[in-house]
Amino acid sequence: MSETVTFHNIIGGEVQPSADGTLMDIVNPSTGEVYASAPNSSAIDVDLACRAAGEAFEKWRWTTPSERQRALLKLADVIEENAEELVAIESENTGKPRALTQSEEIPPMVDQIRFFAGAARVLEGRASGEYMRGFTSSIRREPVGPVAQVAPWNYPMMMSVWKFAPALAAGNTVVLKPSDTTPASSYWMVEKMQDIFPPGVCNLVCGDRDTGAALTEHPIPQLVSITGSTRAGIAVATAAAKDLKRAHLELGGKAPVLIFDDVDIESAVEGISTAGYFNAGQDCTAATRVMAQAGVYDEFLAAMTETVKQTKTGYDPDDEDILYGPINNPNQLKHVSGLVDRAPAHARLLAGGKQQGSVGFFYEPTLIADLHQDDELVQTEVFGPVVTAQRFTDEDEAVAFANGSEYGLASSVWTSNAGRAARIAARLDFGCVWINTHIPLVAEMPHGGCKHSGYGKDLSMYGFEDYTRIKHVMQYHGFEG
Repeated sequence: MSETVTFHNIIGGEVQPSADGTLMDIVNPSTGEVYASAPNSSAIDVDLACRAAGEAFEKWRWTTPSERQRALLKLADVIEENAEELVAIESENTGKPRALTQSEEIPPMVDQIRFFAGAARVLEGRASGEYMRGFTSSIRREPVGPVAQVAPWNYPMMMSVWKFAPALAAGNTVVLKPSDTTPASSYWMVEKMQDIFPPGVCNLVCGDRDTGAALTEHPIPQLVSITGSTRAGIAVATAAAKDLKRAHLELGGKAPVLIFDDVDIESAVEGISTAGYFNAGQDCTAATRVMAQAGVYDEFLAAMTETVKQTKTGYDPDDEDILYGPINNPNQLKHVSGLVDRAPAHARLLAGGKQQGSVGFFYEPTLIADLHQDDELVQTEVFGPVVTAQRFTDEDEAVAFANGSEYGLASSVWTSNAGRAARIAARLDFGCVWINTHIPLVAEMPHGGCKHSGYGKDLSMYGFEDYTRIKHVMQYHGFEG
C-alpha cells in the first residue's frame, strides 16, 4: 500500500465507519510516518458488533462440525493463495521483513486454521451411561456463545488466527479488536471472511484501550480472550469478573534460558540468538533471560557477543539478511531504551544498547551480562531486542533463578545430559519447557502459562476446549434392571 488508506469496522457482514466518525492515525514503524487511519470506535460501535455476534450465534451454533470445517478450510486457502498480498500488508503494518514473514508466519497460520477445522470434527464428551438406576446420563460440549477477543501488535495476523479459529470451529461467534497500532492485516482477513461465513459470525471493531474496555465489559460476550500485557490482562479479568464471564489470558513472559556446562556452545548460540532477537524480541516467549553455568559462562558470552554484533536490523524488503525490523511504536521504544539506560553499574554492555538511525523505531541487538536476580532488567519484561545474562553454579540455583519471576510462560534448558533435562523440566514453573531449542510451536501442542503470564491455552485441543462449555443431560427411562 503506497497511498494513505482508511480501514473500517466490519459489523454484521457490513464494512462501515465508526458511529461518530472518529479516526486514529496508523503509523508505519519502519518510517515513523502515518500511512493509514482506522476507526477509534466508541461503546456504540462495540454494542452494534456484540449485538450482531449475538444474533448470528443463534444460527451459527447449530451448524454442523463439517460445515464449520469447510468454512475454515476455505479461509485457509484464501490466505495461502493471497499470501504475498497479506505479507505486504503486514510488513507495512509492523515493519517486519517480508521474506521472514512469508516463511515463518504464513505457513503456521494456515496450518493452525486447518488444524482447528479438523478439530471441529473430533470434539467429544464422555460416553453416556447409567450412573443411577433408571436414568441415563450424557455429556454435551457446546459453544460458550459470542466471544470478545483482543489481539496484540507483535504478531497481528497470527494472533488473530489464534483467537478466531478455535472460537469459530467450536460454534461461537466473534468480535475481534486488533491493536490500535496494527489493524491492517486483521482487517484484511476479516473482510475476506465475509465471503465465507454468514453475516455477524466474525466482526471487527478497531479502536484504542477504551474500545477494548467497552468490549470486555459488554454483557453479550460470554468469554473474553486477550493476548497482551499482564496489566491489560488484570484489567480484562477484573471486568470479566464483574459479569461472571470467562476470561482467557495469554499475557507477558520473561523466559529463562538455562545453559549448563555440558552444552554444545555453537548450537546454543545459534538457537538463542535467533530466539532472543527474532521479531525484535517482541515475543512473550523470547529467549530473553539467559543463565549460564559458571564453567561455560565466559565462553558462551564471548561467542554470543560475536553473533549479536553480526545480527542485522533495519527495513529493506530485498535484504534477506535482516533478522528483525523496528520496535512497534514510540512508547515501546522508550520502554526498551529506558530499561537499558537504567542498567546497574555492575552490568556489562557487550553489544548494542541504543536506538539505530533517526528514521523509524529501530533498536540495536543488545546483550547485557553480569546481571543480578533482583535487577530491573531481569525482573521486568523488556519486549525488545535485549538479552540479559546471569551466572549460576548448580541445578538448584539455576531453578531458583528461573522460577524467581512473576511470569510463567516459557523456558528452555540446554544440556547434553538427558537426566538433567528431565529433572529441570519437571521443576520449572512454566507452561512450556523447550530442551536444546527455544521458540518452536506446533498446532497440536498447547501454548499458555501460569502466574502473571495468565491462564487458558492457545493452540491444540486444550485451547479448543477452552471455547466450549459442558452440559450434563440426564434422562429418566425407568428401567432398573
